[in-house]
Amino acid sequence: MIYGLYLSASGVMTNSYRQDVIANNIANSETVGFKKDLAILQQRSTAAQELGQQSQTNPLLENIGGGLLAARLAVDTRPGEFEPTGNNMDLALEGNGFLAVGSGKKMHLTRNGQLILNRNGALALSNDPAQTVLDDKRVPITLDGTQPINIASDGTITQAGKIVAHIGFFDTGDPEALQKDGGTLLSIPEGATLTQASPTVRTGFVERSNVDPATELTELMDTQRQLEANANMIHIQDETLDKLVNDVGKIG
Repeated sequence: MIYGLYLSASGVMTNSYRQDVIANNIANSETVGFKKDLAILQQRSTAAQELGQQSQTNPLLENIGGGLLAARLAVDTRPGEFEPTGNNMDLALEGNGFLAVGSGKKMHLTRNGQLILNRNGALALSNDPAQTVLDDKRVPITLDGTQPINIASDGTITQAGKIVAHIGFFDTGDPEALQKDGGTLLSIPEGATLTQASPTVRTGFVERSNVDPATELTELMDTQRQLEANANMIHIQDETLDKLVNDVGKIG
């Protein structure tokens, strides 16, 4: 194992992965309710450590380490800024908690509050009408499409002066464990305990993406520089090995 090549290759692969994550964040900077992804990096074990063969390698080289390794992708659940829309079917959540939506038996959480009535009369996400909004008992909310819909600051829905449903808001003890499941949907970790949340609902607003394009562009440029530096190191080491084999090893 040539440690220089090993470390540089690790740097190229990790920064290529980080570059893709940042590019996806930038592409979704205008997506309502989008939560940016975090590329978590950690120290990588050496090949000898992974194979349990430390006794068969040079201890001095082992202390160098194995370079970088990309850990599991994390989701930044911090709130984004509110943007007024003037549409009473749009809502933003002020405080902790998520909207609960479901399709079939699958339940998801989201901060995307752009809602419509789908063709079955169920309150649903405008970008995915199959995802119906659930009430506080985790049952899909069905409304009368001929009557005005009013959503109060606590999520209570009234029509014709009567309470017809209460939107379910839930939270999990470890929001960082939530994982993306397409669009703005977040999947709930297996075994996670959901608790009811009480955010303040602001109708006529949506929560923008929590991506700051300027920050992401800065990180993207830094990542590209690191990727290029590691790629250059591979090239330099390859040239050094070429001279070692073809020139230094020649008998005069």
